Amino acid sequence: MVSRLYAQKYPPVLLCTLAALSWTWGPVTAGRSCSETRHVYAEKGYSTNTAPLTQISGEHLRLCPQDYTCCSSQMEETLAHQSETDFLSAIDDTSQFLLTTFTQRHRKFDEFFRELIDLSEKSMNQMFTKTYGRLFTQNANVFQELFVELRRYYSGGSVSLTEVLSEFWSRLVERVFSLVNPQYQFSDEYLECVNKHAEQLQPFGDLPRKLGLQVSRAFIAARALVQGLAIGRDIVNKAAKLSAGAGCVRALMRQWYCPLCRGMPSLRPCHALCLNVMKGCLANTADLDTEWNNFIDALYQVSEKLEGPFNMELAADSISVKVSEAIMHMQENSIATSTKVFQGCGSPRLAPGRSRRSPKESGGNRRPFRTFSPEEKPTTAAGTNLDRLVSDLKERLRPMRGFWVSLPHTICNDKNVAADVTNEDRCWNGQTRGRYLPDVTGDGLMSQINNPEVEVDTARPDVRTRQLIMELRVATNRLKHAQAGQDTDFMDSEVDEGSGSGGGGERYSDDWPGYRPYSPPYSKPPLNPQTPIKPPRVRDRTGSKWNRSKGRSISAVSRPAAFSLAVLFWLSVMVTVSPIWR
Repeated sequence: MVSRLYAQKYPPVLLCTLAALSWTWGPVTAGRSCSETRHVYAEKGYSTNTAPLTQISGEHLRLCPQDYTCCSSQMEETLAHQSETDFLSAIDDTSQFLLTTFTQRHRKFDEFFRELIDLSEKSMNQMFTKTYGRLFTQNANVFQELFVELRRYYSGGSVSLTEVLSEFWSRLVERVFSLVNPQYQFSDEYLECVNKHAEQLQPFGDLPRKLGLQVSRAFIAARALVQGLAIGRDIVNKAAKLSAGAGCVRALMRQWYCPLCRGMPSLRPCHALCLNVMKGCLANTADLDTEWNNFIDALYQVSEKLEGPFNMELAADSISVKVSEAIMHMQENSIATSTKVFQGCGSPRLAPGRSRRSPKESGGNRRPFRTFSPEEKPTTAAGTNLDRLVSDLKERLRPMRGFWVSLPHTICNDKNVAADVTNEDRCWNGQTRGRYLPDVTGDGLMSQINNPEVEVDTARPDVRTRQLIMELRVATNRLKHAQAGQDTDFMDSEVDEGSGSGGGGERYSDDWPGYRPYSPPYSKPPLNPQTPIKPPRVRDRTGSKWNRSKGRSISAVSRPAAFSLAVLFWLSVMVTVSPIWR
């Protein structure tokens, strides 16, 4: 009787269809065993006390399809938290390559550059002590101060390389001038006069300019690279520390653990489904792409400069060599230099117990200054390590381009995270086993407006991401200026004084094999009273020359007034000193 009524209510064709569907969708049938689900759930470290033994009605589910299920409400909530943990872990694992590269390369380059500075000072001390003996040891503080300031600059101190080197040459010219004229006693005022005219006399020839260019460019590039690697490390650390929003967590749960609740724990989400979920969850992170690529390119280009014209090994090696050559140049030209100084600054007082002798005679009994033979020139224990360090870094930087925008693909290409792209019909499509039909969305925040899996508020850009973008822009700008030999902290000073901008006809080829040496497009001006002389040098190192934390002492706004005062000051000086020069 019941079967007759049943047959009258449902036609035979419909009954056959329902029977076939019930056999095909076996997992949704009430009473099916949940042993596989319970086993996987327990393997993750959770208690199975709340896990059903057989499938139950899914009306209580909030995230997964409300069909028959092997998950209780508590299980669904637990697995939602687990999906967020798995997502953040996947981000952390994928970005580990970046973090490791930046951390390790920063440490290696930093150690290497510091070693170069230490070895440069050590080799100078050894060679100068051997060559000049007490003359060097008595004046060693001049050279020690130079390396103290170079280390301070490299370590990020507010130091102008141009002013450090200028101060070094100023102090050195005073010492050497006294040594080549030992029969005289020079007061501080007289040595100040010598210093004022050093720029016109060029007692060291063109060597201060050459060394200044080489050292400035190399130190600026080295410091910028090491700082850039540290910034890259910090950016990755910040960018990888994400917090998944509610919409992202729902989507993660639906793709990864709803199959488990349906009794199909081995079923992986479709590749396209995974991409849409990841692109929605990483929408803001993808917006780092443009600035990130610019940053990586800038790091790459600075590293190329360091193995080329801005080579830090050559610069560190050149310090003692060029200083020695400069001292020798001054000694060889001491007669002409001293004569001009005596004409301009007046005749100095004889030292007690000394007779007046010519500069040529005065140096007869002293050990002469000399340059070093090639085998005496400084070498580094690191050898060619800079080339290897740079080559290794460049190889690791190349695959970093496009990292953040390709992160969804990187994660979804993992076979443990999503089904293979070729397995389109045997994967979880968000509801059941089958093909995923929606299109994959584009990259970035604005492309997620039609994301079918994750609700993304495209009208509110992430503040944290905007901050990272600004940090990348600042770092990239610093690196780009370093490629031109410019330090952004002292750009106005460096450009005005020509220490490393490369402008005004300067080339990167100075002291670089295969290029002609640079020749200035002008002749040396004669020492005459019409040429403005160098202003007095401030000996106190507590002044603005040695502490630039507040920027230049004369701002761009106050320059016109300062210039007018300077003109009046020099006019008065010219009137005062003109009788002396006659």
